[in-house]
Amino acid sequence: ATNIPPHNLNETIDGIIQTIDNPDIDVSELMEYIKAPDFPTGGIILGKRGIRDAYSTGKGRIVVRAVTDIETYGANRQRIIVTELPYQVNKARLLEKIANLVKEKRIDGISDLRDESDRSGMRMVIELKRDANPNVVLNQLFTNTQLQDAFNVNMLAVVQGPDGKFEPKVVNLKDAIRYYILHQEDVIRRRTRYDLEKAEARAHILEGLKIALDNLDEIIHIIRHSHTEAQAKERMMERFNLSDKQSQAIVDMRLGRLTGLEREKLEAEYQDVLGKIAWYKDILSKPELVDDIIKEELLDIKNRYGDERRTQITLDSDDIDMEDLIMEEDIVITLTQFGYIKRISTDAYKSQRRGGKGVMGLTTREDDYVTDIYTTTTHNYMLFFTNMGKVYKLRAWNVPEAGRQAKGTAIVNLLELDADEKVNAVITITGKEENMYLFMATRQGIVKKTPLSQYGNIRRSGLLAVTLKEDDELIEVRLTDGSHDILLITQDGMSIRFREKDVRPTGRTSQGVIGIRLDEGDNVISMLRYNENTTLLVVTENGFGKRTELEEYRVQTRGGKGILTYRVTEKTGALVGAKLVDEEDDIILINTDSNIIRMHVDEITVLSRVTQGVTLMRSNDGNKVVAIARIVKDIEDEENGDYDNDSEENETGDNETENENETGDNEDDLSET
Repeated sequence: ATNIPPHNLNETIDGIIQTIDNPDIDVSELMEYIKAPDFPTGGIILGKRGIRDAYSTGKGRIVVRAVTDIETYGANRQRIIVTELPYQVNKARLLEKIANLVKEKRIDGISDLRDESDRSGMRMVIELKRDANPNVVLNQLFTNTQLQDAFNVNMLAVVQGPDGKFEPKVVNLKDAIRYYILHQEDVIRRRTRYDLEKAEARAHILEGLKIALDNLDEIIHIIRHSHTEAQAKERMMERFNLSDKQSQAIVDMRLGRLTGLEREKLEAEYQDVLGKIAWYKDILSKPELVDDIIKEELLDIKNRYGDERRTQITLDSDDIDMEDLIMEEDIVITLTQFGYIKRISTDAYKSQRRGGKGVMGLTTREDDYVTDIYTTTTHNYMLFFTNMGKVYKLRAWNVPEAGRQAKGTAIVNLLELDADEKVNAVITITGKEENMYLFMATRQGIVKKTPLSQYGNIRRSGLLAVTLKEDDELIEVRLTDGSHDILLITQDGMSIRFREKDVRPTGRTSQGVIGIRLDEGDNVISMLRYNENTTLLVVTENGFGKRTELEEYRVQTRGGKGILTYRVTEKTGALVGAKLVDEEDDIILINTDSNIIRMHVDEITVLSRVTQGVTLMRSNDGNKVVAIARIVKDIEDEENGDYDNDSEENETGDNETENENETGDNEDDLSET
């Protein structure tokens, strides 16, 4: 027989809405919203295994335990207090069962048993003997009574099969929700068709009344000179091409409806009915509107009747997920040119002064070096976007941890990458974001915005994130709410700022629109989400960099050539990275020798938009800066003096560089293009 447990209204509605937004959602993702059954009597569900079985297959055994507490009173006396029972357990029968077990000496250590429940709630008291161990007694009660009970789930429902016939079927959680959504869609369409028929019938009558009011004298003449009502109706139908219902409504109309005010009301009602007819037809022709109505009605129910979960969920001893064993901590993920990946704690790097040489970040094979660094936490999801426009999904703790000088793990062992495919962007998400978008940019200046919900069900083999033109590649992806400004920075020092709202949301496989028009040979190197509380940091391949106030970047129309943000020369080399930073951030720079330097942002000079900047990292023997990353963290204490030995020398050289470069502020501004 069907045996479906009750659920929490808020969680169930959230799960339904997620299924509507992402039809490809799987059961494990649904369980992030619908966590478990929620019984009106409360209790504690033991373990997630039974829940997973029930939600995945439609059948499962969910163990529920009473909520108990051990109180100490008197001279070291103890008692067990029961405040919540498993679902459908009869309290009187439970008390009788415990009493019989004590009489039969199957449970030892209980001296008294009573029910103290009242209007304030349930309270069952089990007094213990002076030498009794309360935990032992509790375990005996859980084993031998319904203080611990099981709910056997059997999600059997009568559903419509492929042949249109209804038949009994055991459904899993996703199927149950899917059938519910199909039923609601059918209800809304049938309801809308009924409302449409009523509205069209009313509009038909109102059109007849309008004709009568527009030809009032002639209508009165016809009625006065007709012998019977039927004759009057027939003459009106013939004269004005009215239907029987329209002519009947005219005959039945009261004289009071002939006043000017009533005529205005009639016209207003007619326009209102026409609006309803258009809305009903829109609903019937657009499936997405039906889904929107379902979500709107469900959210209204949630706001009016939703409440907090009553049943707790706890892990059984043999039901522990890997995530529960892994401490959540801030980490750095590094990727190398040859595709090696590893994670390191952010504490592994010591802060250094600007201009230092850095410390070794990893040991790599010959000619390999770190190209990208990302900061996240071990518990977050990571979306890996590749140059070929595909996206892969991984939990951050699945990236193997390694020492600072270790080369890491080949990323092809974690992601099923194609030949010549490499990761160019990583987004960190919790998996619970709502109404968010992924904003993407390509090397040739193309941008697109797509709802994050379209990337919910990502296969191990990856999913197409954007359709690319020939010779183009995806370089950057940002998580956004759709209301920010976007900055694009190119390797030749050009930039453009435009409204994100200028880019309309498109589907997952769409190609996008032009974000910035590039000169020949130029490429986009960075896309940033505007934040007025930050400054723009740019770094060149020869280790030069600077910060610039964002107010120097005015909003422009998407698709223009933009303005100059850095005066690139042979001395500075091309731009390799750009970040939005604030005073309390740290940044990490990595060069082709895999040397890493970490410094405080407030040590980097703020200069105007068209200057060359100052030395941030010395480039010796042809070493080039290849990657930068922003570390959001309180500035560490510097009392240990843990800096590179030649930092004082570098500071002196940096001051000279600053004086030389800042003269660029007086040069003619040729940045407008």
